[in-house]
Amino acid sequence: MQTTSSSSPVHIPNTPLPSVRGAFPYAGHRALVTGASSGLGEVFARELAARGMDLILVARSEDRLRALATELASAHGIQAEVIALDLGREGAARELHARCQEKGLRVDLLVNNAGFGTHGAFDSAPFARQHEQVMLNVTALVDASHLFLPDMLARGVGGILNVASIAGFQPVPYMAIYAASKAFVLSFSEALSEENRGKGVRVLALCPGPVKTAFFDVVGTKQAAVGPMATAEEVVLVGLKALDQGRASVVPGVRNWLQANLTRFTPRSLGLRIAGGMMKPPAAQGAGVVSARVTP
Repeated sequence: MQTTSSSSPVHIPNTPLPSVRGAFPYAGHRALVTGASSGLGEVFARELAARGMDLILVARSEDRLRALATELASAHGIQAEVIALDLGREGAARELHARCQEKGLRVDLLVNNAGFGTHGAFDSAPFARQHEQVMLNVTALVDASHLFLPDMLARGVGGILNVASIAGFQPVPYMAIYAASKAFVLSFSEALSEENRGKGVRVLALCPGPVKTAFFDVVGTKQAAVGPMATAEEVVLVGLKALDQGRASVVPGVRNWLQANLTRFTPRSLGLRIAGGMMKPPAAQGAGVVSARVTP
């Protein structure tokens, strides 16, 4: 896989000064990637393996994970472990951490990528589906961060990369829980970055716009794809560059950055009206809710 791209989206730094300087020490260390069976998670796994990192691949789809692990181990001479697990279940992050400890697997970089979104009226979505979205997008991410961070701090080196979204910069009607969950991830990550300033551990919120993954195909509508579509490879490279720079958050692409920050200068009531008009499902879909178990 290419590790450089002349077409990578330009991004504008929008965070405080770096808390850690110098490139992240990828080679010889180990990354745990959630949602690694497809999309951004798979591309993160490929890029990190190319940089010499051992891997722990986590997702529900064991067959896909094993095929990817075998391929990357052969291509890059790294070790790749597979843990098939549904992180949307209660206590899943604790189980993940326990299984890593049982196997003696140290985690130096945690990539919290797993998540999913729904599109439609909040009151029409099944209760269980809404609850699952919060469990995966928020609870699993927080729990995993809390469980793996102490060992990183004890070693004085490590990183947590949380996949958020530009949807986290303002409320989004008809994607109410998804946008709110990504707003949480952004705020949580930036706060954690500052808490751990000077301790050798980097925490980054990667906030992409629309990405060319299976997300919109599974959802069944590209109505939520506001702005230019980037490739997963472009987004991953921007994220890892920001991690190297020790930034707290990054928005890939100038247009995405402008869209995310425009809300600072727009009355909230007007922003809500505009977002609601853009995201309201067609009358034919009405109260229907469609969802994707993919991030971002």
